[in-house]
Amino acid sequence: MTQHWIDPTLSRHSFTKRALGIVALTLGMTLASGAQAVDLRFGHGGTEDTAYQLGAERFKELIEDKTDGDVSVTIMGNSVLGHETEMFEQQMAGALDLSIINPGLITDFSDTANVFSIPFMYRDVDHWRAVLDGEVGREIADKIEDETDVKVLAFFGGGKRQIVSTRPLESLDDLEGMKLRTNPTKPLITAWKALGAEPTVMAWKEIYTGLQLGAIDGLLNEAEWIERMRFHEVAPHIGLSEHDITVRLLTMSQMSWEGLDESQQQAVMEAANEAASYARDVQLKQDAEALETLKQEGATLYPMDRERMMEIVAEPLQQVIDEMGLSELHQKIVNVGK
Repeated sequence: MTQHWIDPTLSRHSFTKRALGIVALTLGMTLASGAQAVDLRFGHGGTEDTAYQLGAERFKELIEDKTDGDVSVTIMGNSVLGHETEMFEQQMAGALDLSIINPGLITDFSDTANVFSIPFMYRDVDHWRAVLDGEVGREIADKIEDETDVKVLAFFGGGKRQIVSTRPLESLDDLEGMKLRTNPTKPLITAWKALGAEPTVMAWKEIYTGLQLGAIDGLLNEAEWIERMRFHEVAPHIGLSEHDITVRLLTMSQMSWEGLDESQQQAVMEAANEAASYARDVQLKQDAEALETLKQEGATLYPMDRERMMEIVAEPLQQVIDEMGLSELHQKIVNVGK
């Protein structure tokens, strides 16, 4: 699932106000039944065929089986409860039980969540899995929970991010001067500037037209969403940078968590970890299939010199990581499995 840009002029208080407005209507529905029988409302932004929905369905099956139906789940996908940021604030307020959240959208609430915006952090999929399923992943989850009072149960994700371009990408020199739509995070902006691109902020819904009109020359995205949004129709050159593998947080309101008894909490954690592993497999499979579809539909794929890219960005990126207070955590991630 791609990371949608949020207008930085929007106040977080506007989200909070709306979230609190929902509390009176939903809090009783979520918690009133107590520990004996609980229905958890699970909101997310994915459509029916995404790993979000399939992972949520797997979680529902697992938790209802593990608790003999004492804990049930109502899935509300396709952003019917609002944008991911709004759903996260609903969780902070206790008005929503579960959701899947892009960590890049909650950095106003959690400094630690910024770590997932650092490019070139994972060596490969095996390293990425080891980070998310190991001690470092749990440390990150606990830090985000401490900062937001929303519990991180497990990690979804699995889309490999590539460069989508209106022009060929024969070498790294072709990045020079490229107006590249990126999310407005310091690590990303710093890295792509170092590579010669001109990072540009553009709303998600404007990207296709922006590529058509030349307002931007490219963007960073996963193959699944390049295909879904048909970006390759107007930007048919795809640089296989694999500069990131997406991470999405499976989260639960602390109030909802505390409303469960100990056995229910254990069942939730077990179901979350199993569902997350399944959802990551789904996402990786969809990503690979989408990349093949893009090739079949006429896109040209260009291998990128990833090692050289990492050398170029290392020094300026490290300065930003230091400034953000993420050096120790970043190094722990890099060192996993070494």
